[in-house]
Amino acid sequence: MSLRLSFVLVRLTLGAALAASGLTGCQAYLDSRYSDSLPPAQGVQAITGLDKSVSIRRNSLGMPLIETATFHDALFGLGYIHATDRLSQMVSMRLMAEGRLAEMAGPGVLEIDRFMRAANLRQSAAVLYRDSSPRLKRFFEVYARGVNAYMFRHRDKLPMDLAAAGYTPEYWKAEDSVLVFCLLNFGLAVNLQEELAALVLAQKVGSDRLPWLLPTYPDESLPFAEADKLKGLKLGGDIPGLAAVDAAASQVASLNMLGVAASNNWAISGSNTRSGKPLMANDTHLPLSMPSYWNFVQIRSPKFQAAGVTIAGVPAVVAGFNGKLGWGMTMVMGDTQDVYLEQVRREGGRLQYLADGKWLPARERHETFIIKGERPIRETVYETRNGPLLNSVLGERKHPLQPLQLSSGYGLALKTAALDGDQTLDAFFDLTRAQSVDQAFEATRDIRAAALNVVFADQNGTGWQVTGRYPNRRAGLGLMPSPGWDGRYDWDGYADPMLHPYDQDPGKGWLATANERTVAKGYGMQLSNSWYYPERAERIAQLLAQGRHDTRSVIAMQYDQTTTFAAKLQTMLQAPGMSGPLKSAIDSLAEPERSRAREALSRLLSFDGKLAADSSDAALYEAFLMESARQIFLDELGPESSAAWKALVETANSSYSAQADHLLGRDDSPFWNDQRTPQQEDKPAILARSLAAAVARMEAAQGVDRNAWSWGRLHTYSWKTGTTQLAPYMAASQRAGINTISNYLDRGPIAAGGDHSTLNVAAYRWGDSFDTWLVPAMRIIVDFGRDEPMIGLNSSGQSGNPASPHYADGIEAWLKGGYMSFPFKSENLDKVYGTQRLLLTPATP
Repeated sequence: MSLRLSFVLVRLTLGAALAASGLTGCQAYLDSRYSDSLPPAQGVQAITGLDKSVSIRRNSLGMPLIETATFHDALFGLGYIHATDRLSQMVSMRLMAEGRLAEMAGPGVLEIDRFMRAANLRQSAAVLYRDSSPRLKRFFEVYARGVNAYMFRHRDKLPMDLAAAGYTPEYWKAEDSVLVFCLLNFGLAVNLQEELAALVLAQKVGSDRLPWLLPTYPDESLPFAEADKLKGLKLGGDIPGLAAVDAAASQVASLNMLGVAASNNWAISGSNTRSGKPLMANDTHLPLSMPSYWNFVQIRSPKFQAAGVTIAGVPAVVAGFNGKLGWGMTMVMGDTQDVYLEQVRREGGRLQYLADGKWLPARERHETFIIKGERPIRETVYETRNGPLLNSVLGERKHPLQPLQLSSGYGLALKTAALDGDQTLDAFFDLTRAQSVDQAFEATRDIRAAALNVVFADQNGTGWQVTGRYPNRRAGLGLMPSPGWDGRYDWDGYADPMLHPYDQDPGKGWLATANERTVAKGYGMQLSNSWYYPERAERIAQLLAQGRHDTRSVIAMQYDQTTTFAAKLQTMLQAPGMSGPLKSAIDSLAEPERSRAREALSRLLSFDGKLAADSSDAALYEAFLMESARQIFLDELGPESSAAWKALVETANSSYSAQADHLLGRDDSPFWNDQRTPQQEDKPAILARSLAAAVARMEAAQGVDRNAWSWGRLHTYSWKTGTTQLAPYMAASQRAGINTISNYLDRGPIAAGGDHSTLNVAAYRWGDSFDTWLVPAMRIIVDFGRDEPMIGLNSSGQSGNPASPHYADGIEAWLKGGYMSFPFKSENLDKVYGTQRLLLTPATP
């Protein structure tokens, strides 16, 4: 089943509990139960562990201002506030990172636990924490005390989802914050899913046709040499557990808040702004969820000031402003993972793997799984020189609790970048304290664990720095699995950080990244081979070239819904070699398909590319994209329930897709032929059918009146919890209970514009459905030409508690651009945060 972020899974238990109780329409009951766990918004609380007092004020959307006299108390207060607003999220992320979700949510999430135990983030976190400075360890310890102070004080009034699950969370440890960080970092690479998808597709179409389906930019050659790695291998049925590993990886990716390829950031030099001062903007794109994944916070203490977004569980401002410097981040699309096929066998009761002609014993790691409502089970994870064998714990079983026996065939080893000697966590803290662009460069160059495009600005200039640790591959691109038994495909250390791309105050007057290919082909090191669609970066360049900018124009950019892909599509349709053959292909269609195709072509050629929610042309355009994917590939990869089709859809979400690549080019692709007909089709014939099918889809969905068509009726925002998403997979009585409370937990649907290629992202699963799954989860702007530079907004509410007035109040502000100001001047604080406060004071011994 498809899952979302882990913390919402526990609400499954709440729905079941209410169903069992026969509760129907009990809004007052729900309000009272949830309200019991709401902390006070004002008053005085004596807290053990504080040095001095902590003042907490909130703006109209519930975003907190933490004011303290010491940095110690600022960290303590941040931990207390994170637990106040998002304790369930913190607990569930920790459990997912440890592979312990089943302890709280039961056997339904056991495959996720098995996957995470194999990935062994606990070891990564231990190494990262071990090598951090004593200073940073103190920071994390103080933060943990703040979290625990809240948990202790409210131990009898825990959030309702935790209480309903019957789960009492352990107290927070400093190492837990590093574990959550490692979970986020694990999601910064999409290579695992891509390589697993490549194996699934290879089983369906063979290695000779596989390159046509891999993520490759239009100006790059197809990776035939890369696919040759799989030639001669018997893949069909010889990879035990591949389907289970692929399914578990997809589930984990949907649970991981940074496991998607998206986000925009840009910094504009003073020469290109109306104020003559630099301006920085950032919006991070994450799966649509309730509540938002981000947590806004502002901190004021004598030695540290910052405002921006945080992740509950990690004591750091990830993107924001500190009074001198603004910074924001996007994914590099860094290729920092590789999957290796390993030849394995059983010999004398031991699992062995082949390496350079020798059979070596696989290392064994024993894991015990505690499962709610079931007896514990103990399983073995095997590891080779290339990493843990994912399919040593994931595979098809007669019973889900049965241990798996990997005996022969191929193993799937996951290799990730090592973290030994890494000072990433210290570097992140140094970035939040940097007082200039130059200091920001010094800090970001030491960020090794995370592959990021960091863009920053101060009063005088702008900068961009790529961070991360990128492997040097002796052979191959790492775009698909490599033979683990062949040392030619080993890693040979990592690229010299001096080669990491960067720029400062460029002559064009701006810097920007949007997950696109940021360096020229043939650059001196390999960042990645699978970039995201280039259209967002192209649109940023278009808009930044249109004169001088200010906060108003940048807000318009963040809400822009124009795609550059439409113009590329028009160029293809009107190309000399396509226009005539396409007209002939349309003319050969029977009615009513012929008339439908003519209408669709005419409207697409005049479409302005604006994907507004109320646009009829936008609806037809997107219907064409959807139908073209089905017409090109479904005959080869279908049916829609097949693993191969799902693999193609998945790669379209994570990086540049075969769907887009074929539409704009690849005229000689073997996939233009329809396998279901006796004749040989070509690209014009398939496009003609796609045009006709797009109109037929719209007529079926919204009627024959073209004026009534709208993109927003096909394409909506729905903020859903894990409870309602899991309901279809549950027993009838449980579904009934969940339906009773769905309106209490969920929000929407609301008409959406845009798609995966627009700055205001509202991505849907190309080839699957039009439901929006990816959005700008937060937006920030730091304009040094303003009296108070920083404004920002979230995508839902500050609180994860449905009884809170700040559970969903951010949605309207997000839809309408109602940015909040984060003032740094004392005289402006009361205007935003008011005078009502919660005061935490040291408890008397």
